[in-house]
Amino acid sequence: MKIVIAPDSFKGSLTALEAAQAIDRGIKRANPSAETVLVPVADGGEGTADSLVAATNGRMVDVMVKGPLLEPVKAAYGILGDQETCVIEMATASGLNLIKPEQRNPMLATTFGTGELIKKALDDGCRKFILAIGGSATNDGGIGMLQALGMKLLDSNGNPVQDGAGAGELSRIASIDNRDFDPRIAGAQFLIATDVQNPLVGLSGASHVFGPQKGATPEMVEILDGYLRHWADLVEAKTSIRLHDKPGAGAAGGIGGAFQAFFPAETRRGIDIVIEYTKLAEKLDGAQCVFTGEGQTDFQTASGKTPMGVAQEAKKLGIPVFVLAGSIGKGIDQLYEHGISSVHSIINAPMTLKEAMDRGAELLERSGEQVMRTYLVSLA
Repeated sequence: MKIVIAPDSFKGSLTALEAAQAIDRGIKRANPSAETVLVPVADGGEGTADSLVAATNGRMVDVMVKGPLLEPVKAAYGILGDQETCVIEMATASGLNLIKPEQRNPMLATTFGTGELIKKALDDGCRKFILAIGGSATNDGGIGMLQALGMKLLDSNGNPVQDGAGAGELSRIASIDNRDFDPRIAGAQFLIATDVQNPLVGLSGASHVFGPQKGATPEMVEILDGYLRHWADLVEAKTSIRLHDKPGAGAAGGIGGAFQAFFPAETRRGIDIVIEYTKLAEKLDGAQCVFTGEGQTDFQTASGKTPMGVAQEAKKLGIPVFVLAGSIGKGIDQLYEHGISSVHSIINAPMTLKEAMDRGAELLERSGEQVMRTYLVSLA
């Protein structure tokens, strides 16, 4: 019996590979003769670089950059096995996970470090990029990244605003000078991995939808939205590209719009990119069932999260898919229409979140065993 194991990471607990290994141990306890194929995956967020690097026998490159509050942080990017393609997770340089909850402030947080990662990869000869832009701490419209790559943003007196100053400086920008913008960007390819289709501004824009989770108060949300509207006006005047209501421009605090306006970029669902590079479709051939999983499964899973992407591939071949989740939220009923056969919580007793995360591998292994035993009985 061939079984494909293709989970995402369980954030704060297990990497995607560690999750796959735990599920594998559980399956083997129930069915020692099973042929298991481990395919750690991601959806454009945390773990995307690790997944693509592992799938292509690539390597990681460590880089010191400025973090979201301009503090030095150790980030990294991946060089895939073709030695040409670079994969960057924005969160390693400009991520919410790099800031203590009490310090989160999207007025200050900057994408400058993400720009530094791109510049270092360009210096190293990379000309094909995959940018996973989930998990950002920022709402700066991508201006920090643009500054790190040579763009000058000038105030009303013609003086550059401070590099890496965050969204709080957006209102001071009066003009855009891109004469020193890194010329290598025009000759490169940028594939943006995100499932976010929000526009830059308005009630469904970056500030209103994502600002609160990054530390924005209701009053700050309104201010940030006005600042991004001002920035969008400047971009439109400079490039004739209207980001205000452009789908995807609001991704990662507006950095999606910066890519749309100033880079030769295209956008795809992160899970689709990972499925392609991991050759998941090929590995599903001949499988009898698939195990996948994530930290929380709920209505958002249907928008392009890992279990949904895996299930859509498996459904083409009529293969049942079992989801193991750290927790189960509202709205999972819709998942069954897209190839997911059942969803199982790995929590088997009352416990704190910390205990559940500390015991993640044990809980996944046990759940994998129980689901496998149930499946084997159904075949008898």
